[in-house]
Amino acid sequence: MTGIATPALPSYDSGAWDVPLLGDTIGDNLDRTVARHGDRDALVERATGRRWTYSEFAAEVDALALGLLRAGIGKGDRVGIWAPNCAEWTFVQYATAKVGAVLVNINPAYRSHELQYVLAQAGIRMLISAPEFKTSDYAAMIGEVRGECPDLEQVVLIGRSEWDELGAAGRAALETDRSPLDAARKGLSPDDAINIQYTSGTTGFPKGATLSHHNILNNGFFVGELCHYTEQDKVCIPVPFYHCFGMVMGNLACTSHGATMVIPAPAFDPAATLAAVAEERCTSLYGVPTMFIAELADPLFETVDLSSLRTGIMAGSPCPVEVMKQVMERMGMAEVSICYGMTETSPVSLQTRSDDTIEQRVSTVGRVGPHIEVKIVDPATGLTVPRGEPGELCTRGYSVMLGYWEQAEKTAEAIDAARWMHTGDIGVMDSAGYVSVTGRIKDMVIRGGENIYPREIEEFLYTHPDILDAQVVGVPDAKYGEELMVWVRLREGADALDADALREFCTGKLAHYKIPRYVHIVDEFPMTVTGKIRKVEMREVSVALLEEADRT
Repeated sequence: MTGIATPALPSYDSGAWDVPLLGDTIGDNLDRTVARHGDRDALVERATGRRWTYSEFAAEVDALALGLLRAGIGKGDRVGIWAPNCAEWTFVQYATAKVGAVLVNINPAYRSHELQYVLAQAGIRMLISAPEFKTSDYAAMIGEVRGECPDLEQVVLIGRSEWDELGAAGRAALETDRSPLDAARKGLSPDDAINIQYTSGTTGFPKGATLSHHNILNNGFFVGELCHYTEQDKVCIPVPFYHCFGMVMGNLACTSHGATMVIPAPAFDPAATLAAVAEERCTSLYGVPTMFIAELADPLFETVDLSSLRTGIMAGSPCPVEVMKQVMERMGMAEVSICYGMTETSPVSLQTRSDDTIEQRVSTVGRVGPHIEVKIVDPATGLTVPRGEPGELCTRGYSVMLGYWEQAEKTAEAIDAARWMHTGDIGVMDSAGYVSVTGRIKDMVIRGGENIYPREIEEFLYTHPDILDAQVVGVPDAKYGEELMVWVRLREGADALDADALREFCTGKLAHYKIPRYVHIVDEFPMTVTGKIRKVEMREVSVALLEEADRT
């Protein structure tokens, strides 16, 4: 009798979990937290020294919500927020949720033409904005484009009279008649669209990922669950609110657990972040890898007491192994978690756990999150690959967005008929369900028929004593189709590094075809405001540099 071969285990996993999904709206969930933890700190804004307990925070949110209703903003209306991290940002986040308005997050780095696109594409009726920040004159840019945005009826500048009037109208109503707010609450469903976040497109215009209460409240809650948050935790949030990392993994993770949101500065500042952790005794710290690199290198690092830190999240882009180890050892963040996700999935799909081994926490992005499914498929066939084989990472579950705002065709390209979100990332799932993300499908370099994943080379280069950070891109080559160029940031005081020296370091440790041919030394990498490396821009610059070198 012929034996039947046992099929290889497929690269599929689902997040079975004892704690059920939340069925609340964001506003109702906040009210439940206030009822339990009203006297505890909800929000601390370090730049101004302002602080709010949960009861005080809820009063500010309800007043602004009533102000929005009195201004004619209700369920389904789009309200834009264009500002750096500040307390007012969070008030707007929760107030719009309470009335059912759709909050549209606008990147603080946008210029006038990008602002105009978002205002028009989302049909924003009210724009709440900082008057200016750093070198950006937001008020002037709004003035430039307002005439081209027929849906835009109201502009409210934070700190100006119109902001004060909006809040004052709401506070007066709060004292006399809050029934409009109660009526608005009764008309809301957790499945309503509540947030539009524009993905940082590398070509063309960005797409507006549309998210529901159910999407982002649950994602924030379960990220917090895996970080073991309670009302005793204080979370330092230097990542931008305009992105899911700040407003979901930060704010919603806190308010769903009664923890404290700490805003260290309007924009990332390593010294301000370290000071906030030390002086507020934060138990958790967030950041993309470049932020942690900056904090570890800051002169203040050796002088501050970070002993309160227990956990935190490193996410947003691939997390270098060496940096992760330093964060755990030098910053005392023994339970630090790596999260993986994308705006379209609210954002987190995979996360490491506090009881994972060191190796699992430094070499993977963890396992599937609660109530979510993940699989890895062959990009050509769409079939699930066996564990251990690379393919495209896909995710499905409560966290997958409703779709791209008014872009049905783009939505269909990203979410298939079975509601799987195709991430475009290359992943490998091991036998225990842990996933390693080795790069973007579009970042893969094909040199002389060999598939090369830049992440593998970058991880190796972090072991060079003079290299602070490294990013590898492919550039055109007449003989091999593509060659490798590495952009390098050197440590302070390091000797100059050229291609020959780098090649010598790599020889015998990397396969010959993985050794970069070209080296470009830089002070900074081109990045999005959320800290993601812009490899498309790096490739364009690399090609121009090589063409210029050929001419000379």
